[in-house]
Amino acid sequence: QVQLVESGGGMVLPGGSLRLSCAASGFPFSSYPMGWYRQVPGIKRELVASITETGSSTYYADSVKGRFTISRDNAKNMVYLQMNSLNPEDTAVYFCNLGLGFSYFLAWGQGTQVTVSS
Repeated sequence: QVQLVESGGGMVLPGGSLRLSCAASGFPFSSYPMGWYRQVPGIKRELVASITETGSSTYYADSVKGRFTISRDNAKNMVYLQMNSLNPEDTAVYFCNLGLGFSYFLAWGQGTQVTVSS
């Protein structure tokens, strides 16, 4: 059974940092690109970062480029998102799922809430 479990969210001050983690199971993790998405109520879920199967290449949305870093550990079936210089516009629920190159998604996890506020 496919499972994606996100963690690491929380409330931080503007300029702060968080590291999100996603534990994946139930599918051949190392064979798929992975991505981090975020969603604000009433707004379409958006891809913020993606990483290829081996981690050799990454993609970032313009809004997070230079501040967020995606990485993965195929031995542990984990994908991470290091978020620095957070601002209130980064407030959202963050999810992991398949990354760039796929037109379908695995079952979504519960996500992890990130709130940036003073």
